[in-house]
Amino acid sequence: MTTTSQETSVAEVMADVGTRARAAARQIANASTEQKQDALRASAKQLDSNRAAILAANAKDMEAGKSSGLSKAMLDRLKLDDKRIDGIRDSLLAIAELADPVGQIISEWDRPNGLKIERVRCPLGVIGVIFESRPNVTADAGALCLMAGNAVILRGGSDSFHSSGAIHGCMVDGLKDAGLSADIVQLVPTTDRAAVGELLAGLGGNVDVIVPRGGKGLVGRVQNEARVPVFAHLEGICHVYVDGAAELKMATEIVLNAKMRRTGICGAAETLLIDRAVVDSHLKPIADALTAEGCELRGDEQVCKVVGEAKHATEEDWSAEYLDSILSVKIVDGVDEAIAHVQKYSSSHTEAIVTNDAEVAERFLNEIDSAILLHNASTQFADGGEFGMGAEIGIATGKMHARGPIGVEQLTSFKYRVRGSGQTRPK
Repeated sequence: MTTTSQETSVAEVMADVGTRARAAARQIANASTEQKQDALRASAKQLDSNRAAILAANAKDMEAGKSSGLSKAMLDRLKLDDKRIDGIRDSLLAIAELADPVGQIISEWDRPNGLKIERVRCPLGVIGVIFESRPNVTADAGALCLMAGNAVILRGGSDSFHSSGAIHGCMVDGLKDAGLSADIVQLVPTTDRAAVGELLAGLGGNVDVIVPRGGKGLVGRVQNEARVPVFAHLEGICHVYVDGAAELKMATEIVLNAKMRRTGICGAAETLLIDRAVVDSHLKPIADALTAEGCELRGDEQVCKVVGEAKHATEEDWSAEYLDSILSVKIVDGVDEAIAHVQKYSSSHTEAIVTNDAEVAERFLNEIDSAILLHNASTQFADGGEFGMGAEIGIATGKMHARGPIGVEQLTSFKYRVRGSGQTRPK
């Protein structure tokens, strides 16, 4: 088959996927809460019943991944076992228990002319989700979109193709068991990269929003090429500022957790800022705790004088997303310089301040324009589950519509319902 015919074939396949998704979106938008819950619970039951098939499919992906030289970290993300299948099942059941956002009245008011106006949550329509490696995203993304009344087109990474397919099959069976269309949750049936291009182009107007979940390369491509709105963040350059009024024990525990709990997630701290007022009392103990856990420190001149193990930071370090056991450390003159540094280098993802000074904390929370800001808590709480929102598709740092964790509520829009009694507009 020639390249042209392959592209044409993929275009035709994806056009059909888009058309079926749009038709399915109309059904799920009007489905009852009970129908959506039934579909998710039936999907969870199918996961339990089809464990052997899911593990066999994952074994194929693992074998192919090892042969192609996938890193140990990537193989770990790809691997499924009974415990991880339990986690996927439990996530489906947890999403089924979330409040249904569709139809919720956000606000309502009466006009002097007697018109009654409501702003009401409604589904977005058709959502395209492009993700890498983690096969559990197949279920999480599919379930969240379904619960929010949307149809979803899932495009997983080629390395998890068989695993995602097996999990998707369980969701299809769950939808059928609940009397809903199998097209509500579709998985792109090819690993051809041309399919991503078709999805980003919007499938002839059938896709309403794209949500990428993966590395900087994937997100960058989506943001550059998408012809429809995108919910995403490109980088997670997260800061922790230890203020002069910070308690040492609390600061040490928060910094250690923010950096070292899981270094490869987008909410991991990448830069530590310490108020010059507490350098003598706080810098060395915090640095010792980090190096004891295997963290490499890259600091400014004063940090390197106090912490012998620290390497000299370069300008690039202040804007680096390490996703590793590396942390850049800078001494600042109070909250003003801390805010200025964050505003210059942050990716607008997540920032934290450690302080017992309520006024300083409020300045930090109010003046920094990142999606998530924390006071006396680790940046690793930047997660929909920790916000009580259930599972999430990802974190968005844009300023339009959804921002922060993308859960069920963020996968809806709103419309206005206006009720009158014969009113007409005066000439």
